[in-house]
Amino acid sequence: MSSFSASSFRLLETFKSSLRQILLAVQDHGVLSIGVILGLIVLYAARYLASPYRKLPPGPRGYPIIGNLLEMGGGLSGQCFKYAKWHKKYGDLTYLNAAGKPVVIINSRKVAEDLFDRRSAIYSDRPHNVVTDMMSHELFFIFAQFGDTWRRMRKVANEGFSKSAVKGFYETQNTEAVVLTSDLLIHPAHWDRHFRRAPASSTLSILYGNPTLKSEKDPIVVAITILPSVFSRLLLQKSSKSLAKWKRDAEAWYKQDTAMFEGLFRKAEANVAKGDDHRSVAATLIRDREKNKLSSIERVWFGGTMYLGGADTTSVTMAWWLLAMLAYPETQSRAHAELDAVVGRARPPTFADRPHLPYIRAIVREVLRWRPAAPLGAPHRPTEDDWHEGKCIPKGTICIANLWHMNRDPEIYGKNTEHFDPGRHLDASGNIAYSVSDVNLKEHGHFGYGFGRRNCVGRYMADNALFINIVVMLWATKFERKKDASGRFLPLDLDGWVNVGLVARPIPFECEMAPRFPEAPAMLAQERELRGL
Repeated sequence: MSSFSASSFRLLETFKSSLRQILLAVQDHGVLSIGVILGLIVLYAARYLASPYRKLPPGPRGYPIIGNLLEMGGGLSGQCFKYAKWHKKYGDLTYLNAAGKPVVIINSRKVAEDLFDRRSAIYSDRPHNVVTDMMSHELFFIFAQFGDTWRRMRKVANEGFSKSAVKGFYETQNTEAVVLTSDLLIHPAHWDRHFRRAPASSTLSILYGNPTLKSEKDPIVVAITILPSVFSRLLLQKSSKSLAKWKRDAEAWYKQDTAMFEGLFRKAEANVAKGDDHRSVAATLIRDREKNKLSSIERVWFGGTMYLGGADTTSVTMAWWLLAMLAYPETQSRAHAELDAVVGRARPPTFADRPHLPYIRAIVREVLRWRPAAPLGAPHRPTEDDWHEGKCIPKGTICIANLWHMNRDPEIYGKNTEHFDPGRHLDASGNIAYSVSDVNLKEHGHFGYGFGRRNCVGRYMADNALFINIVVMLWATKFERKKDASGRFLPLDLDGWVNVGLVARPIPFECEMAPRFPEAPAMLAQERELRGL
């Protein structure tokens, strides 16, 4: 039996209070009062027993006061594994009491779609998070609560990053892929730095028309790298240090980030004013300000949100992809064979090759299924009481979708879901297999982008970035496991995670990289020169 929610306790207290008042009112009225009392006891007891809060989903029994709070620790990896085990014991919905706050874990794709997609009108809110609100003054719209500001910013994002709109970013993303791969072949030991720089540079170019960033030490790249850890640190401060301390820190970070994003936006604004705006999201926001109805500070933080929400997750996903290439060399060999057959070695691949490279596309889908960057996504919150198959989900419940577990559903992906296998996304003819009954599977092949109105707004841009970076790297490079002095392969930790806020990075690892054919470095250098880099 699940622990009662705060609403359940309030109902019980109301019953007790009413009963006390009845006893006081009728204590001097003899036998008649006994009948009245018994009748009212039956009435209130029936009301309490019929309360929806007594029909919560099942879950582990918690402790007094703190409920299940201790059981929700252990970092992202611990939570994902634990919630998956609870799925076997309690079913698709698991109810938890986090120190009086109701929490529901959703371990089923079907239930997530029923709630977040089909009932999105009441499941599009976010739990109030005072840290993220203070660090952005409620303008970081990925975590913002449902309201007018969120609706306006999300509408602009839907239009600016739609499936058709992101085709306008092809050239920028292709250029960054060439620079990334060229840098890898020059300084392969610093692959992680290159993986952090490239998505940050590409995203800044798309958002503000910025030139390519040359170094991972650029202040903006540093900012995107450390901000998730800042969120985590401030959350810890909030629970363990004085209120004044974390408030000061949160306000300081808000001012610093606002100044950074405002500086980028003002440069784009100056370019628009002199007619040299290039193609950028900021330029569109400036030209269409009457249409989008965003205030100046909202436009500034719109760009900041898209930058912070996209660059780091792309970097993380590429790190998981590289780990998969080392652990599953047969996958890399098959990708090389497809590239030689379709593209050849006379030129680097481009987006025009994508329809003819189903196995590379399947690799992109598989890494997002195998290791979603944010394995628990971001929580939803219903704005009214809801029911699912006879179980109540009270208004304000924190609803967490275990995306990691959903991506391992054997009914969808087969029995070997713990392994990296792009072939699961292909049909008998070797083409991408589409599921016509499921939007997430049809478009992306996984559930890592979330559900409903709160799904990842930059998902099409992310898919494109991952494809072009991966395909150019595979075309030019061979990746191999690092060996020790005795010639033995260094171990790879495929199951260990480094938790940074909501994002899960692989445990740091080393690898060997070399040109796949002698002409590759020179051809990439020529491509850079043609692009003025």
